[in-house]
Amino acid sequence: MVQIIAGEKGKGKTKYLLDKANQAIKESNGSIVYLDKSSKHMYELSNKIRLINVIEYPITSSEAFIGFLCGIISQDHDLEMMFLDSFLKLSCLEGEDITEIISTLEKIGEKYKVTFVLSVSRDKDKLPENAQKDVIISL
Repeated sequence: MVQIIAGEKGKGKTKYLLDKANQAIKESNGSIVYLDKSSKHMYELSNKIRLINVIEYPITSSEAFIGFLCGIISQDHDLEMMFLDSFLKLSCLEGEDITEIISTLEKIGEKYKVTFVLSVSRDKDKLPENAQKDVIISL
C-alpha cells in the first residue's frame, strides 16, 4: 500500500509524517523505518523507529533507490511500514514523472506486506492519476 502526504514545500508535511510514524509504532507489532535526507529529525522520532539518512548512500537514480528499498525489506521480515520524507529528492525524481515508481511501490508493498508513506512536494492536482488515489492528506 502507498499513502501520500502531498503539498508544496513548507506546508508541514514533515511534521505530519513524524507524528504519523510515532503513532504507528505504538500500534505496530512489526518494525518501522523512516528514510530522510538528513539525521536532524532523530530526536523527534521514537527510538523504536529506525532512521536512515539516505544521502549517506550512493543513490543516483530511481532504479537504485528501489533497489535500496528492496535491500531494507529483504533484511527485515517484520517490516510493516516505511516512511519516506522528501520522497522526490530521495528517489532522484525531482521534476520528473512519478507514475512508474508509484506503481512499483504498490507492487512491492503488496508482495511484502509493507505500507509506504510518502511525503511528496507537489500539490495533489499535479500528481499523476495513479498517485492521486493514494493521497491521504493534501496540505
